[in-house]
Amino acid sequence: MSAEFPYVRPRRLRSTPAVRRLVAETRLHPAELILPAFVREDITEPKPISSMPGVFQHTRDSLRKAAVEAAEAGVGGIMLFGLPEVKDAVGSEGTNPEGILQQAIRDVVAEVGDRLVVMSDLCLDEFTDHGHCGVLAGDGSVDNDATLARYAEMAVVQAEAGVHVVGPSGMMDGQIGVIRRALDEAGHQGVAVLAYTAKYASALYGPFREAVNSSLQGDRKTYQQDPANAREALRELELDLAEGADLVMVKPAMLYLDVLRQVADASPVPVSAYQISGEYAMVEAAAANGWIERERTILETLTSIRRAGAEQILTYWAVEAARMLK
Repeated sequence: MSAEFPYVRPRRLRSTPAVRRLVAETRLHPAELILPAFVREDITEPKPISSMPGVFQHTRDSLRKAAVEAAEAGVGGIMLFGLPEVKDAVGSEGTNPEGILQQAIRDVVAEVGDRLVVMSDLCLDEFTDHGHCGVLAGDGSVDNDATLARYAEMAVVQAEAGVHVVGPSGMMDGQIGVIRRALDEAGHQGVAVLAYTAKYASALYGPFREAVNSSLQGDRKTYQQDPANAREALRELELDLAEGADLVMVKPAMLYLDVLRQVADASPVPVSAYQISGEYAMVEAAAANGWIERERTILETLTSIRRAGAEQILTYWAVEAARMLK
């Protein structure tokens, strides 16, 4: 027994909900949450995603409604992903000014203005018929530098559509610098860049691939980070900062809280984390079977990500969690 007992009793600060709320070290706020949303070109009504209960592929109309709903709930931002009807080897629809993602950006900005930070995924995987995040070389590998040229084009068309923040998620070397330069040269100095600094080749992206109608052939292990490596994330952070990243991200969130903590400790810019589709699906599946308390688990997972250092969290529960926090 401690020599200080019974004078030191930590339970005093756990005695009532009011006391626990008063001394809580970590707090969630709706403004810290970002809603990922999918908009699909060839549908006339929202289509449920079977592996992600409660999440939909939206039409342009239903996306506008979802954006308004998020704004009214106090959510901080929305990250848009576009699903084109036609794909090709170089992801041409990703740089088409009238492509589905650019139309969605214009729709959402027109609908909610500055009530939400409107973000867009800047990657080719949704637009290519092979499903990779870049242009393929003759040997079937992803050509880093040819892909950078496509990213520069994408950044400009998304900025011209009115996006507030672009989110390059492809993990190409040098992508932040190329995108920043392209935006600045086109007169879009005010568009921010959210760098997917540490994006791991996770086994938990399966539901997302259903969500974006992925055509992926093979895997992305040659450009996304190896799950075994943590120190490498700090090297990626150093490079992204040097290239002009305004915000940085760790993805996935829940399985990489140690990496998130290290990045947060080292970063001078805001740090985000993405609670990915597989993390969402596992909780929903367990809750559907009655194995866990769903709402408590949602908030506990988000609190753990916030506690590890994330200042913004991309989560498919953004609207629901925001309402629970009010």
